[in-house]
Amino acid sequence: MEQPLVSVIVPVYNASSHVARCLESIRKQTYKNLEIIVVNDGSQDASLPVCQMFARVDERIVLIDQANSGVSATRNLAIGMAKGKYLQFVDSDDYLDPNATQLMVDKAEGNQADMVIAHYFRVERVLVPPAKEGAEPQEREVIDRYGFLSEGFYSKVDFAKNLMQEPASFYYGVMWNKLYRRDIVHIHAIRCSEELTWSEDLLFNLEYIRYAARFYALETPIYYYVQNPQSITATKLNLRNTITTKASLFAYYKELYEDMGLYEQNKLQIFKYLVSTAEA
Repeated sequence: MEQPLVSVIVPVYNASSHVARCLESIRKQTYKNLEIIVVNDGSQDASLPVCQMFARVDERIVLIDQANSGVSATRNLAIGMAKGKYLQFVDSDDYLDPNATQLMVDKAEGNQADMVIAHYFRVERVLVPPAKEGAEPQEREVIDRYGFLSEGFYSKVDFAKNLMQEPASFYYGVMWNKLYRRDIVHIHAIRCSEELTWSEDLLFNLEYIRYAARFYALETPIYYYVQNPQSITATKLNLRNTITTKASLFAYYKELYEDMGLYEQNKLQIFKYLVSTAEA
């Protein structure tokens, strides 16, 4: 049986030290029917030449070079170009397990799932004190596993109820541990918000969940999220930004849960989200 095409979207901005590992992890997926849309968003380092090198050796890579416009606009451009049955997102600092796409597509196809959500690894670089006096400290990676849902199929109502248990988590909020159906995204014109400075992923997901009906949770971690101290979340997350962003997201939560008749029983948890902090 022919594999459905998966469009893998990779925004790139000043990621020259990481993007090669990222793209190589996508190229080495056991799932081969990929359209890899790489958008260089006005990088001022060597990111573009690195991406050009990969595009020359892999015909599946579609490389776009544009003036800097931000990660949301970059993703939206790629979403508009995508031709795959499914959409998958990868950030240029991060990398995939070799079986990531295969596992998610298998669950999507086997369960007619509109969204597949997977556990992931968080990778943190830490300095280890030197063994000898006067020596330089060594850097090593600490890898922890994250995720909430048990393996299996979830209805929309069950998925929404579980979401309310951890509404501020990366697990539910980000785009990179999920597989989406492109037709749902296009029919309903779902795009990343270009106004929010962070949590634009969560807004995309809340909009998508409104129109999705079938969900599958994959316990196998498929993604390596590398913590970057220079990320927007790390550098611009302050009390004012947090309150402003969460207030704008509250309306989306309220409308989604009202549509399902779940708002009254979950409104206290939604309000709790407004005063909680995002998962690191």
